[in-house]
Amino acid sequence: MKAVILDADSLGSEITLQSIEQSVPEFTQHNHTSPEQVDERIQGYDVVIVNKVVLNERHMIENPQLKLIAVTATGTNNIDMAAAEKHGIEVRNVAHYGTATIVQHVYSLLLALSNNLLSYVDAVEDGHWHQSQTFCLMDFPIRELAGRKMGIIGFGELGKAVAKVAPAFGMDVLVGARPGGKTGHHDGVEYLPLDELLPQVDVLSLHCLLSDETHNMLNAETLSMMKPDAILINTARGGLVNEQALAEALKEGRLGGAGFDVLTTEPPVEGNPLLQGDIPNLIVTPHCAWASREARQRLIDMTADNIRRFVEHQQTRVPL
Repeated sequence: MKAVILDADSLGSEITLQSIEQSVPEFTQHNHTSPEQVDERIQGYDVVIVNKVVLNERHMIENPQLKLIAVTATGTNNIDMAAAEKHGIEVRNVAHYGTATIVQHVYSLLLALSNNLLSYVDAVEDGHWHQSQTFCLMDFPIRELAGRKMGIIGFGELGKAVAKVAPAFGMDVLVGARPGGKTGHHDGVEYLPLDELLPQVDVLSLHCLLSDETHNMLNAETLSMMKPDAILINTARGGLVNEQALAEALKEGRLGGAGFDVLTTEPPVEGNPLLQGDIPNLIVTPHCAWASREARQRLIDMTADNIRRFVEHQQTRVPL
């Protein structure tokens, strides 16, 4: 088995690919691969490892030796999954590698917004504290989370992990059904429809996948259902929220704040409504919620396990 990774740089530094190297007899590493370079770089390889590089049906047709696409991520939207099935190519992704660090990021955003942390940091740096007539500054509102309600849409491992932390801050948790999902009581959880969930929550955290049903599920209409001081946290996918509608809601004071680690197009080379610079109570981070060194190394090692199990299965298959 020969394996190649096409975008190793997307996994960052301070990690090692040794476990992947040890999973196959021959391994080639490319730090970055443009769309024009994909054809040449996957020729002759049984296993192709990608994070965000797009692989379509033409790549599969022209490389009949390809047996496995190992995705170093949870999402597989960059892979033509129907074509892979059609051509007998297995696709294996990795889930649950970053739960702890993403939960940490969710609450980092929430606490920073609730405490108006960045505004106070800026005030100190701008010299306002030493000009104060009292011992402290209280120029920006600070909200306690205790007694508030947190809504979660997407109640898989991540959503449940975020919900588990909420009571430590004195928050109650409500779970919303994603568009197209079942409402009512299932597996011990009450799933509320959006029009019932949104008016109740003080904090809304998104953890569902992007699909035709969930695309722009938070738009001008659904955002208007939320409390004017509610905080929206999105560490899932940018396309879940209509970013122009969110920008307008924040500017007009119809929403209390938003913390986003994801945008519809990444990187935002052509700009984005949330990057206009004049939007209050907004924090945008560059899709780094998953990126602790521990989580990234875990991702690599789990990818290596996927490859190793696949290779072992291939070796034990009895030819017809």
